[in-house]
Amino acid sequence: MIKAIQNLQREYEQLIARPNAPIEGGNGIYQRYEHPVLMRDHIPPTWRFDFDPDTNPHGLERLGVNACFNSGAIYLGGTYYLVVRVEGNDRKSFFALASSTQPAEGFRFLRPLALPDTQPEEVNVYDMRLTQHEDGWIYGLFCSESKDPDDPDISAAFAACGIVRTKDLLTWERLPNLKSRSPQQRNVVLFPKKVQGKYALFTRPQDGFIQAGSGGGICFALCDDIEHPVIDEERLVSPRRYHQITEGKNGAGATPIETPRGWLHIAHGVRNTAAGLRYVLYAFMTDLDEPWRVTAEPSGYFLAPMGSERVGDVSNVAFSNGAAINEKGEVAIYYAASDTRLHVATSTLEILLDYAFNTPRDPGRSPDCVKQRMDLIRRNEAFLAREAGSADA
Repeated sequence: MIKAIQNLQREYEQLIARPNAPIEGGNGIYQRYEHPVLMRDHIPPTWRFDFDPDTNPHGLERLGVNACFNSGAIYLGGTYYLVVRVEGNDRKSFFALASSTQPAEGFRFLRPLALPDTQPEEVNVYDMRLTQHEDGWIYGLFCSESKDPDDPDISAAFAACGIVRTKDLLTWERLPNLKSRSPQQRNVVLFPKKVQGKYALFTRPQDGFIQAGSGGGICFALCDDIEHPVIDEERLVSPRRYHQITEGKNGAGATPIETPRGWLHIAHGVRNTAAGLRYVLYAFMTDLDEPWRVTAEPSGYFLAPMGSERVGDVSNVAFSNGAAINEKGEVAIYYAASDTRLHVATSTLEILLDYAFNTPRDPGRSPDCVKQRMDLIRRNEAFLAREAGSADA
């Protein structure tokens, strides 16, 4: 038993110390990496095994972990902190805090987070967005899931926005769940600054737990008092559109990033395919003073699952609910692959703003997309001809 424990600990430390090399090539917008940042093997053995030979003489795993994914992110004092969705073999998710001084490697789980149990009907929690707010608190907004009491279907669920806050990422205060006119709420994020003297949020109203129904897309809302969170109006910002990446549904992802040119948003879009739902990430910008007003909207997806990222418990999914920016303007976007493991894509604020403002919008129709691409080809051919002429001269 002692030798088995030692082997577990050695393998765990080797995994934590494993370098994560950048993948060569790419689109120039961000850098992908060879390995996931976190996966179930990163869970410490002490969280899974009973080391006492009297109660576990065969050294069996007692509390298994199925996946580590969808993580909130924040950069504080030279350290990247992740609040990770950890799903046990029992399908229940909980939040766990991990940290590293590097954005793409060396993450170590510190502890599970025991949130105040104030919602008796709540069965599951997941997908926390972290916001360092100007009011001095760090807020976590997450999905609070319970059985839908009005539907006899045993699988019918109800989604609400849960809210917690902290000063140290270890001790959390639970606030009431967000109230809105929408039947259900998911993918709610809190802006780091007030707008018009009120707490500002992106919401995603929806009719059902999975289907958006009449929900038009990502909406902007204001809340007078975060300790009694009620919103009366949701203003559509990023709508669902036919035959685009947001056709099925869409939702806010990482906490909005403040830039000199407006708020940068990383969101997710969903469309239905013959193989099921496909989740990708997309980006857009909104005005600093009027965050409901879109100022830039690059065409198509920002990031999609590739290669082995497309395989997992819920295949063909890229999902992000956390990004962190350091003092150098370097941005780490944490995204989950197929509801199974957590990856990171790194970039800079300068590059992301270039991408957002200088990438053409989706013109909406195939003939116009062809014109858009032909224009790019002609401009490149003219440039290469000029370069060749200069070389001959």
